Amino acid sequence: DPPGGLYQQHKFPEKICRRKYVFLKGIYIPGVENICYLKKIGYVELTIFPTVANLNRIKLNSKQCRIYRVRVNDLEAAFIYNDPTLEVCHHESKQRNLNYFSNAYAAAVSAVDPDAGNGELCIKVPSELWKHVDELKVLKVHINFSLDQPKGGLHFVVPNVEGSLAERGAHVFSCGYQNSTRFWFPCVDSYSELCTWKLEYTVDATMVAVSNGDLVETVYTHDMRKKTFHYMLAIPTAASNISLAIGPFEILVDPYMHEVTHFCLPQLLPLLKHTTSYLHEVFEFYEEILTCRYPYSCFKTVFVDEAYVEVAAYASMSIFSTNLLHSAMIIDETPLTRRRLAQALAQQFFGCFISRMSWSDEWVLKGISGYIYGLWMKKTFGVNEYRHWIKEELDKIVIYELKTGGVLLHPIFGGGKEKDNPASHLHFSIKHPHTLSWEYYTMFQCKAHLVMRLIENRISMEFMLQVFNKLLSLASTASSQKFQSHMWSQMLVSTYGFLKSISNVSGKDIQPLIKQWVDQSGVVKFYGSFAFNRKRNVLELEIKQDYTSPGTQKYVGPLKVTVQELDGSFNHTLQIEENSLKHDIPCHSKSRRNKKKKIPLMNGEEVDMDLSAMDADSPLLWIRIDPDMSVLRKVEFEQADFMWQYQLRYERDVVAQEESILALQKFPTPASRLALTDILEQEQCFYRVRIMACFCLAKIANFMVSTWTGPPAMKSLFTRMFCCKSCPNIVKTNNFMNFQSYFLQKTMPVAMALLRDVHNLCPKEVLTFILDLIKYNDNRKNKFSDNYYRAELIDALANSVTPAVSVNNEARTLDNLNPDVRLILEEITRFLNMEKLLPSYRHTITVSCLNAIRILQKNGHVPSDPAVFKSYAEYGHFVDIRIAALEAVVDYTKVDRSYDELQWLLNMVQSDPVPYVRHKILNMLTKNPPFTKNTESPLCNEALVDQLWKLMNSGTSHDWRLRCGAVDLYFTLFGLSRPSCLPLPELGLVLNLKEKKAVLNPTIIPEVGARLINTPYISWFCFLALQFSNSQEEEEIDMDTVHDSQAFIYHHLNMLERPSTPGWLKWWQIMFIVLILSFIFLFSVELNFPSVCGECYYIRKSHTEQGLDKCSPSRPCNGVFMDVC
Repeated sequence: DPPGGLYQQHKFPEKICRRKYVFLKGIYIPGVENICYLKKIGYVELTIFPTVANLNRIKLNSKQCRIYRVRVNDLEAAFIYNDPTLEVCHHESKQRNLNYFSNAYAAAVSAVDPDAGNGELCIKVPSELWKHVDELKVLKVHINFSLDQPKGGLHFVVPNVEGSLAERGAHVFSCGYQNSTRFWFPCVDSYSELCTWKLEYTVDATMVAVSNGDLVETVYTHDMRKKTFHYMLAIPTAASNISLAIGPFEILVDPYMHEVTHFCLPQLLPLLKHTTSYLHEVFEFYEEILTCRYPYSCFKTVFVDEAYVEVAAYASMSIFSTNLLHSAMIIDETPLTRRRLAQALAQQFFGCFISRMSWSDEWVLKGISGYIYGLWMKKTFGVNEYRHWIKEELDKIVIYELKTGGVLLHPIFGGGKEKDNPASHLHFSIKHPHTLSWEYYTMFQCKAHLVMRLIENRISMEFMLQVFNKLLSLASTASSQKFQSHMWSQMLVSTYGFLKSISNVSGKDIQPLIKQWVDQSGVVKFYGSFAFNRKRNVLELEIKQDYTSPGTQKYVGPLKVTVQELDGSFNHTLQIEENSLKHDIPCHSKSRRNKKKKIPLMNGEEVDMDLSAMDADSPLLWIRIDPDMSVLRKVEFEQADFMWQYQLRYERDVVAQEESILALQKFPTPASRLALTDILEQEQCFYRVRIMACFCLAKIANFMVSTWTGPPAMKSLFTRMFCCKSCPNIVKTNNFMNFQSYFLQKTMPVAMALLRDVHNLCPKEVLTFILDLIKYNDNRKNKFSDNYYRAELIDALANSVTPAVSVNNEARTLDNLNPDVRLILEEITRFLNMEKLLPSYRHTITVSCLNAIRILQKNGHVPSDPAVFKSYAEYGHFVDIRIAALEAVVDYTKVDRSYDELQWLLNMVQSDPVPYVRHKILNMLTKNPPFTKNTESPLCNEALVDQLWKLMNSGTSHDWRLRCGAVDLYFTLFGLSRPSCLPLPELGLVLNLKEKKAVLNPTIIPEVGARLINTPYISWFCFLALQFSNSQEEEEIDMDTVHDSQAFIYHHLNMLERPSTPGWLKWWQIMFIVLILSFIFLFSVELNFPSVCGECYYIRKSHTEQGLDKCSPSRPCNGVFMDVC
């Protein structure tokens, strides 16, 4: 058998074995009964090559698995299975602060972290093999296990309809966040541990098993009722990149690339053919720019229902959501699905084939895969779409970092602890991926590819692609060395190795850039203004920075400024120094008064401009700060309204146009109105810019409502573009062949519906126009579906709704409805009824109708009732419908402060069959919480605290993402400290070992408190306790990073150690403990400390109570008193 992966001795000295070869036999589904009961039986074989003597235990990762038997070289082996993440805080009833939980959770994850040599399953090597191990001979480990009704890692979809499993489309697939393979078989679940694989799956004869590598053969049983799929993956791969999908899939071999195979559920083959028809072009693009062939011998795409995420990449295969499938009639979904396919394929190169050395190096893989995906987007959708995407991603990371305090790409850890606590501003640890907030991880990936783009700006794209090619070439060479596993480290990328490759290839030092954006968190916040000095013909530019706010940092370095003058566009590079604020930029042009001459633009084009609006003494047309987005920044720049209008009209960069549209919202003038209208009419303008202009024009029109003349904004333009000339209120028959016109056609009514008259009502003319668009919509001759267009028209109706005006507080009924609202409600009802007969693609109509109903409720036109949304949110409806309905229930919970609906939502989080829905509920509650830590609410009570605490403590152990989502919600509602709705514990002195200080509870009477704090003996004892806690951190078991249950494992394993193995405590530690206990006894006698109840923490207030053994009748908790120290 070919050898497998190795532990990195230089990086993790705790690891004492090489894992050479893994053999997985199983995931056995014998028939209908077992797939319905979610039970699988499996068998794992690992071949281990020891690299050091004294290997007496082997640690593996395994969650949920029931281990029946472990053999090492055919000898029965003792093992201990313990998962400290099942319940983070054991036997703990009073502590409820998030700081405590986060530390305990990080410690629990560390206790089973494979990169630190830990695991849930600890196997004792039989004593008969100790000599065998000392000679560094091979060990074969055999593990028999089963999975009974797994809650995570594997997701079963069994539709509740009639027919056989195959007819019902029952299927199962692996899923999870980061390294989650441990959820469905024992392994070393680390991205840095590589090995070759044999995989065997025995399934029902009607099923197809899809897994990693090449399908070697399919063997039927004698009765032809079952078959076994044999897969072989010869390229060394981490266990975390192993996946599985089993179901009655229909199979499509790609007609352009026969090594690519696509799988979908029954009756979806036509959609599969169209959806994947473009994939071969993505292959060609990546192979061309990387000058390297796709690393695996095959590639499989599997489309499943109820997917964990839209796309999950694994070695030689990717699992997609079946909701990405679409026909040729669908316009809106096509670019989205192609982008998901391109993302999955980029991660095959960097993420699956090339893996990471450690969690701190994750940013390199995410950055490279996101960067080459961006290059594909630029080639496929054009430079405008690419730059719009970059700006969109930059805006997202800026907003998030300013809100939360920063995203750190390369956290530095030392000695098992976070160096200088790099994430002190966060409510979770960033030491492990399993403790991260999902939103943080999403922003982490976003920032990673943006930083990779900054590196490209510094060294050039040519050198960047050479670096990628070098990494792939080294990894490809290493993967072919079947019997030299020490070479496989070339398939692991590290931050140091990546930067060294950049230095070798380009010869440039990018260390300042890395220090600024990778080793530090935060973005740059610029404020800019200018003045023109006519005498000197100089632009006096002032740029300030805000680096004191959370999420910001100081920037020192080059900054590009583009100045558009009368004689052309000129680039200037300013050097931002420590204290420099003002910069003088010489102008190349003189002011023109009456001379007419074409203005040259940046792209070489020359245009005629109406210069009447500009300052006659200034040659400046507009100014841009950092136009290439070469800094992760937020820029607030002040210039005159006519300069923004010139920039919008004549600057050809879409980012500049979008920036000018946002700025013009502050200048509601006729000139701004005219500039925006001109952009809407320009067919050469990028469609996303025109869409933004629609909404900006609506805002400006509302500001100018008292002086606005003519028809409502955009109405005449829409009529001219899309309506019949003979009858302007009737829209033409749909023809969506021009995609830019299509997107504008479906956006303009939505923006028009935001218009308001002087009474803050939607103009009757606009509402009638939208209703006519719906009435006369005709799609019979159109080759494309109009479902997204009709959904937008419903959104337009919803946008036209304004708050109801009640007379004498009369109740709203159907009889006294406003006539306009009655028309809107009738249209929504008609659309909902039609959807049940003729469902639209992805039920977009129903989603828009549900949103509109909620808007009617919030504005007081119909009774606020969550019943309709709860019915649509039940399991069985399409996921988009469920999410829209749940969002309405979440909003209802906040507005009406409904405790029943909040409980209903939390119950769904615990019991809903779909992991994605459970995650989205927590996410929506976090973004739109029923209350926050800074507000008082009747919903905030002790029962809710206990419910959420139990949810994140033990109720979500099967899903890392769900647990982190529960932590986010807890933080949003209650903050880091103990929730205010809980009764204060009446403890006398709280000793905080982490902060090395003692805190007095303010509820204690001053006399006792003063006596405790001012006593020198107590201070001296606290000092001794802290010194002892620090010494403990240096021992084999670090109580800050190792969970109590993990210590239990160590204890029992050490009982079985060889005679030479040292014990836990050294002699001086035992003596120290005895000394401390003696001091406690002596000082407690001298100071006469009070006693405290062990249950309610009630402190006796007089010495007459000292004879009592239990709590007083006024506090009937029946707790036993204990002495306070």
